[in-house]
Amino acid sequence: MKVVSLHRYPVKSMGGEAMTRAMVTSRGLEGDRRWMMVREDGRFLTRRELPAMALVSAQPTEHGLRLRHRAPGVDAASELDVPVPLSGAPERPVRVWGDEVIGQDAGPAAAAWLSALFGRPVRLVHMAEQTVRPVHPDYGAAGDRVSFADGFPLLVTTVESLAALNARLDAPLDMGRFRPNIVLEGAGAAFAEDGWQRLRIGGLTLRVVKPCTRCVITTQDVETGESTGPEPLRTLKAMGRVWQKMPVFGHNAIPDGPGAIAVGDTVDVL
Repeated sequence: MKVVSLHRYPVKSMGGEAMTRAMVTSRGLEGDRRWMMVREDGRFLTRRELPAMALVSAQPTEHGLRLRHRAPGVDAASELDVPVPLSGAPERPVRVWGDEVIGQDAGPAAAAWLSALFGRPVRLVHMAEQTVRPVHPDYGAAGDRVSFADGFPLLVTTVESLAALNARLDAPLDMGRFRPNIVLEGAGAAFAEDGWQRLRIGGLTLRVVKPCTRCVITTQDVETGESTGPEPLRTLKAMGRVWQKMPVFGHNAIPDGPGAIAVGDTVDVL
């Protein structure tokens, strides 16, 4: 089994980028979901309520982040460079599901640019290095932490499982619908990952802790955010791919420590 693709999403729920190699930190792939858009009251925003977030891509730069918006049918794109907030920048409490975390405000320029795009007042926040958001204690150990991702540092999927799902769909889906971090090939059978507890990728070891429950974002076009119907959620349920009454695809994982990972790396089930 080997790694066939790596992906990170610098701003939660915005466009991501494919990588050939990456550093894995305690929070997941370096730079993954360290930024988040929030309402003025601090609650997180995602494509669940703002599907047009798919139209904004985020590219890490030497000093921060480059946001790029391309409207459908428009050749020119709007861009904004956002620096990482300096130490001492204004902080605000923000909420990700049931967690309250302190985020560094990215400043008025980013807020104005994003508010104009989405037609509502929003802020952009960054998770500082010293900020600790623990993984849920039912699944993580002491010291495990996560970024602004929904709940876990990494999401692992397999080519074989997607092929099994696509065999049941009228129109096959790309893996991008599921926003994985690590995509593997060579598992041998669809959904073999259900039986995994630990993986080794090079010098890195991961704990595979739970299936990943899926939401309406998987029913949206990855480029536009537009709804394409009830799939794949309907078929996942019909296939019995359900955990706690929710459809699932892929598995959440937690790294045991930092390390490097690259496309082509061999993967061992421990």
